[in-house]
Amino acid sequence: MTLTTAQPQDEAGEDAATTFEGEIREFVRRDFTSLKRTDAGSGEFAASNIRSLVQRVAGTSLQEIDSLIGELQNLRDYIANEGERVQREITGYAQLNHAALTSTRIISDSMSKWKDALDEAKSA
Repeated sequence: MTLTTAQPQDEAGEDAATTFEGEIREFVRRDFTSLKRTDAGSGEFAASNIRSLVQRVAGTSLQEIDSLIGELQNLRDYIANEGERVQREITGYAQLNHAALTSTRIISDSMSKWKDALDEAKSA
């Protein structure tokens, strides 16, 4: 299942719900039409068909839920891994920044000593 849509979430959710409801209605109509054509006096047969219908609808829903749970777990793992990677990158940049500041201070101190020495040479 992909999570990319061009529609706002409310519209996409309503469209998906409407489509899903329509599919269930059509599914039930087909099964009950076949029930009407069979022996109407056989209550056990009708109950068995209804039980079968409910199991098929519930089974499909449960499979979808299991699939979504699996996708969400994969996304959770991905986000956790990306968070750890970003933390490592930030730590690396912080260390690099510290090294750059230290180098800049050393260079600045050396330049100020040279300037002081040059100023003393000019005044002497």
